[in-house]
Amino acid sequence: MPRVRLESIPPQTLSIMSPVSSSASSNRHMTRIVALCATVLGVLVGCSSAPTDTSPPADQPAPDARAPEAAPSAASVQRGRARWVPARWSDLPGWEIDRTAELWPALLRGCEKPAAGWNGICAEARRSAPADDVSARAWLQRHLQPYRVESLDGSDQGLITGYFEPLIEARRMPQARFRVPVHAPPNDLSSRKPYWTRQQLDTLAPAQASVRGRELAYLTDPLDLLILQIQGSGRLWLTEADGSRRQVRVAFAGHNDQPYKSVGRWLIEQGELRADQASWPGIKAWAQLNPQRINELMWSNPRVVFFREEPLPDPTIGPRGAQAVPLTPGRSVAIDPTSVPYGTVLWLDTTEPLSNTPLRRVVMAQDTGSAITGAVRVDYFWGWGDTAEQQAGRTKQPLRVWVLAPRN
Repeated sequence: MPRVRLESIPPQTLSIMSPVSSSASSNRHMTRIVALCATVLGVLVGCSSAPTDTSPPADQPAPDARAPEAAPSAASVQRGRARWVPARWSDLPGWEIDRTAELWPALLRGCEKPAAGWNGICAEARRSAPADDVSARAWLQRHLQPYRVESLDGSDQGLITGYFEPLIEARRMPQARFRVPVHAPPNDLSSRKPYWTRQQLDTLAPAQASVRGRELAYLTDPLDLLILQIQGSGRLWLTEADGSRRQVRVAFAGHNDQPYKSVGRWLIEQGELRADQASWPGIKAWAQLNPQRINELMWSNPRVVFFREEPLPDPTIGPRGAQAVPLTPGRSVAIDPTSVPYGTVLWLDTTEPLSNTPLRRVVMAQDTGSAITGAVRVDYFWGWGDTAEQQAGRTKQPLRVWVLAPRN
C-alpha cells in the first residue's frame, strides 16, 4: 500500500530498556542456593536424627532442569542498511506471553507470496494449524532462527510509527456538504511528468479539465481527502445516487510525481503549532479554527494521489500491502524492504502509544512506505475506524526488532 506515513507526535528520546536474564544463568544461581540450604539443613538435623532420603522413588524420574539454550551457530548477515546478528530465543523480551497463534492468518497470507527461502516453511505452516499459543511458539522455534536487527553502526535502537485504513463517509454524486472529489487517474497522467501540483489542479483551467469526469466519490472535508492520500488507500461508506449504501475500498492507483511535503512540518515552520502539537488531531483542530487557510495548508503539500475503486465483499479483510497480500490489523507491519524482505516474521519490542506498557509481539513484514527507511524502522498497521486512527496518530516510540528467519 504505497504511502507516506501519518503526521504523528514527535518521538520521545527514551531508549527501551528491556533486560533479559538468561534462563540458564537463573537455573545455575538457584542450584547454588538450593545446595547451600541443603547443607545448612543437614548440619542442623544431623545431630538428632538419621538422614532423610529425599530422592524420588525408583519408578519416578527426577525432574529435569531446563537445559541451557545453545549459543546460535548461524553467522551474522548484512542486508542493505541492516545487520542481522544471531540471537537466542531467550533474548526476545516477552516471547513467552504473546498470543502467538494470532500470527497464523497473517503468516498464511504472507505465504501467498513467499519470500526467498520460505517455500518449505510455508508448506509446513499450511499443514500446521497450532491449537494454542504454546504450540505456535514451539512451531516457530523449531523452524526459525532469531536475529537481532541493528544498523551498520551497531545500534539496535529504532523507531515505530503507526498507520491505518481511513473509513470515511462519501457520496457518489456531489451534494451541498459533499463537494471534495476523490479522483481516478487522469487519462494523460503518464504523458505529463511531473503532473499538475495540488494547487494547479484546484486553480488552473487546463489542470481542472484533466480530472473532470474522473470523480469516484465526494467527501465533506479536504483533510479527509488528504489523509486518504497520505495513507494510500481507504474505505468509503458510500451513498449511491439511488440512496443505497455500501462500503467500498479506494486503492492507490498512482500519483502526480510531485514531492510529498508534510503539512505538520509546514504548520510548525509557519509558527502555527509547536512540534508537540503537530499530531493529526492537532492539525485537524487547527483547521477547524482556521477554515480560511485550509487551501493554503493543502497546497503546502503538492503531491496528489489518485485511486481506483474496489469492491469490499468481506469488510474483515484489510487492504493489500506492498507484498500484494491483505494486511492483518496488529500483525502486519511496513518495513524498509532493503533491510527486511517482505514475508518475513519479526519480533517487536516497544511500548503502547503514549505509555510505558510493553507492546511485544510477533508480526509479518508485508508493506512499506516512502518514510519507512532504515534498519530498525517499522510502521505498525492498526486496522481501520476511529480507534485505529487514534492509535496510529499517537504511535511514535523507540523500538527494537528481531528477524525470525528460516534455519539453514
